[in-house]
Amino acid sequence: MAEPLILALDQGTTSTRAILFDAQGHALAEAGRPLEQFYPADGWVEHDANEIFATSVAVMKEAIETSGRPIEDVTAIGITNQRETVVIWDKATGEPIHRAIVWQDRRTASTCEQLRRAGHEARVTEITGLLLDPYFSGTKIAWLLGDVPGARARAQAGELLVGTMDTWVIWKLTGGKVHATDATNASRTLLFDIRKQRWSQELLQLLDVPASLLPDVRDCAADYGQTDAALLGRAIPIRGVAGDQQAALMGQGCIRPGEMKATYGTGCFMLINTGEAAPLSRAKLLTTVAARLNGKTTYALEGSIFIAGAALQWINEGLNVPGGGSAIEALAQSAKEDHGVVMVPAFTGLGAPWWDAEARGALFGLTRDTTLAEISQAAFDACALQTRDLVEAMRADAPNAFGEAVEIRIDGGMSRSSWFSQRLADLTGVPVGRATYQETTALGAALFAGLGVGVYATVEAAAAARPATERHDPKLDGHGREAAYARWLDAVARVRTEG
Repeated sequence: MAEPLILALDQGTTSTRAILFDAQGHALAEAGRPLEQFYPADGWVEHDANEIFATSVAVMKEAIETSGRPIEDVTAIGITNQRETVVIWDKATGEPIHRAIVWQDRRTASTCEQLRRAGHEARVTEITGLLLDPYFSGTKIAWLLGDVPGARARAQAGELLVGTMDTWVIWKLTGGKVHATDATNASRTLLFDIRKQRWSQELLQLLDVPASLLPDVRDCAADYGQTDAALLGRAIPIRGVAGDQQAALMGQGCIRPGEMKATYGTGCFMLINTGEAAPLSRAKLLTTVAARLNGKTTYALEGSIFIAGAALQWINEGLNVPGGGSAIEALAQSAKEDHGVVMVPAFTGLGAPWWDAEARGALFGLTRDTTLAEISQAAFDACALQTRDLVEAMRADAPNAFGEAVEIRIDGGMSRSSWFSQRLADLTGVPVGRATYQETTALGAALFAGLGVGVYATVEAAAAARPATERHDPKLDGHGREAAYARWLDAVARVRTEG
């Protein structure tokens, strides 16, 4: 019998990709397609849900064909997705009633502010672990029901369905037979009680969302039906689903309390597994579902940095430094020691734990001999120091999970730099494990599917099927680290508009 293969579908914000993995977690083939973004108004971001489904089918077919392996060897599909993007569609025709509203969309900011002023945020956070922010799906659903003509009446009549991108793709792949999501995606909607693990009637009433719209909530490794045989050449079971950051947590093997990962792209998402405890954050981190397996829920604290790799892009484009990230890294490595330059890259405000949307970026400590080298190093350091902010917040919120043996497992574009990985360890004081294989989100989806189809007997066996990491231990002395962090905190205080 041929070795079983697992196909991961990674439905992202700017592209849809498929990667075919073997049982040891090795990528055999991949394919991708870009997605068109629509910006109909200031702060509005939309996707064409039909395009998302079409590209999903196309990339899965291409990955299988490119591998040269027969489709019969593909034992299961795992799906991961941009978590808060949402669409409503007609149950009978399968046609969306409006373009999908993307997680980045800010059109419901005023709704969130009204709810906050009415005193609802504390209760929303208590139930969902989230803040009242247009980032999450719930107010997007409410907007669609209120602003698309006839939508609310049709929803109340049971004619419509809603879902994040995993739900939409599953429904289409199964020919409308399965309307389901997993607990990680459900936990990002503002409508899900993360402790009771069910849709919250209280929040459905608050946002005026009919329960009949909502999908069934299942484990991350579970039966999500099978694909229509006409789509890929044969029916393939869908057995794993997780939101992108939780899939990356699995792909990094962070299955025990205290294990954490950080993904460095345009921004940075950092999660720490808190086990069966779902701590209510005092530092404005998000409490979210890390995974649900065999009916058992594990939780995570999540913090987001708005600007990580985008700070390097600004130097590249805004300061006209050619050559991309590698050229900026070379400049950073040539910086003078103890130069004292601090960059606060609050180009779009400050994320966790500050949550100051009105803060703006600044450079501090400039002298006559400051050059692009020192500014470049300050951009890299800003990523590390923002990570230190999250480390301190997580340590305060989950002291039982944050043990001495903890390390930050990193992936994403900036983690390709061994130099930055060492800088991160030095400035946070926490060992760093750099993933040698970067596509940890797709890998996590494949591992969940492998669990769901029996390729792996246990979650430990699944987590072991991942590439090794390159470890970086802190080398900077404690005095130097704390001095750098003190300069950072002083700079942050100077740009903040709140608190």
